[in-house]
Amino acid sequence: MIEVPLQTIDNILLEMHLGHILLGGLVLAVLGSLPLKSMKILGLNVILFGTIFLLAPVSMTGDNIMYRLIGVGLIVIGPMLYVLGR
Repeated sequence: MIEVPLQTIDNILLEMHLGHILLGGLVLAVLGSLPLKSMKILGLNVILFGTIFLLAPVSMTGDNIMYRLIGVGLIVIGPMLYVLGR
């Protein structure tokens, strides 16, 4: 088993904020739903992360409006993916 010192993990996480964590979660959710080959599940994941991006406080996402715009885009794209699924 490989042991990673907690200080190394802490130093990496100190440079991140909630926006980075949400983007990573979105990527992992999309990659996790691809093997299922279901556009409905992918659409629901995109809608969910879009609402989370919109509801996240701006102060926790690095005072950047970009994450709100990503949320709006995901909320627009998500229902399209859901409707296109069988």
